Amino acid sequence: MIQFYLPDIATDPRLPEEESGHCVRVLRMKEGDELQAVDGKGTRYHCRLTKAHNKHSEVEVLSCESVEKHWGAPIEVAVAPTKNTDRMEWMTEKCVELGIDRIVPVRCRHSERKELKTERLRKIAVSAMKQSLKSYLPDIEPLTPLEAYLAEESCAQKFICYCDKETERKDMVCEVDPSRPVRILIGPEGDFSPEEVEAACRAGYQPVTLGESRLRTETAAMVAVADIHARRRLARFSGVPGSEACGPQQVKEK
Repeated sequence: MIQFYLPDIATDPRLPEEESGHCVRVLRMKEGDELQAVDGKGTRYHCRLTKAHNKHSEVEVLSCESVEKHWGAPIEVAVAPTKNTDRMEWMTEKCVELGIDRIVPVRCRHSERKELKTERLRKIAVSAMKQSLKSYLPDIEPLTPLEAYLAEESCAQKFICYCDKETERKDMVCEVDPSRPVRILIGPEGDFSPEEVEAACRAGYQPVTLGESRLRTETAAMVAVADIHARRRLARFSGVPGSEACGPQQVKEK
């Protein structure tokens, strides 16, 4: 199954130029062919191609359905961008494939990358959403100073992952409440400074570990998101109260 991304399909039946090219030039779809599209906000549309053009295709909506997120409560990761942009792109792709609501690149004291073009990350997120057959496109935020991110108000359970083995930390996967939103903070290749760790703890972040291995920044972010998903699936199969939202993807026809 191939999905197309039409963010404004409810009011505009035209496929974006890139989607039109893929539809007509690559897949060789013709007028009258049926296809699926998502708006990135949780709705999947069953459509018919009414105008086949490699830049300006149009569709007719035949039906639509609301698709609930299979991972339940929101998952958010704030991560210091890696020096190598390919690794940040890889992390974005994998986190979206797993299921995530928000990715926030944060600028820390030891960050080697002080600037970041997030438009490329958004394109990768769109591609990963379509490939993994999801209906939700996560928010990809601009590069944000760590202190500004810590100042955001949130009712989520909050964790900070870092490498200082002298500090007593519990394993994050054992601390997660499967029914609550989660925020995960991952530091740069040079790790957080002690002052940044203290500031995060004052802001309600719990110091945790992701296991015994020393992980790259992008790997740590992906592993943290995967651990949240695993914890929620385990809770659902164990019948933990409040974990019902973590079940299989649910679809409601509109």
